[in-house]
Amino acid sequence: MIKAITADITAVEVDAIVNAANPSLLGGGGVDGAIHRAAGPELLKACRQLNGCAVGEARITPGFQLPAKWVIHTVGPVWHGGAHGESESLASCYRNSFELAMQHQCRSIAFPAISTGAYGYPKREAAEIAVSVMREYQGRFEEIICCCFRDEERVLYEDILGQA
Repeated sequence: MIKAITADITAVEVDAIVNAANPSLLGGGGVDGAIHRAAGPELLKACRQLNGCAVGEARITPGFQLPAKWVIHTVGPVWHGGAHGESESLASCYRNSFELAMQHQCRSIAFPAISTGAYGYPKREAAEIAVSVMREYQGRFEEIICCCFRDEERVLYEDILGQA
């Protein structure tokens, strides 16, 4: 089941949450900073051991003080107009996150809107890519959550989810 909710991703009770990280994996603003603050200092220590992450790839750490057992860190593309492989990179973020989740026997996962904040990806295009990849994996998970920061974002995801 895929659903959209408005919530703080750090409080969602799922097997894994996805962090829209920067390439250093050492914390930052937005979702990344919130996850690092909520998980506690152990998350930063674990991320230092990973030596970063390239755009489109994903890495996994324990959730530490979060309700989620795992944090999957993925680095989304910066929007440069759409003709520079952004859509492929964004889809890879979702696919690689799902693959790591399956390797760690996760049955539920929550995603933020990757790349739509400081990285400037247009929200509708990003949501369409996210939902498309989520549909590829929906039979392998009990619950896939589009965890939206604002109600407007949730309504956008619900609109896309409602389309066949």
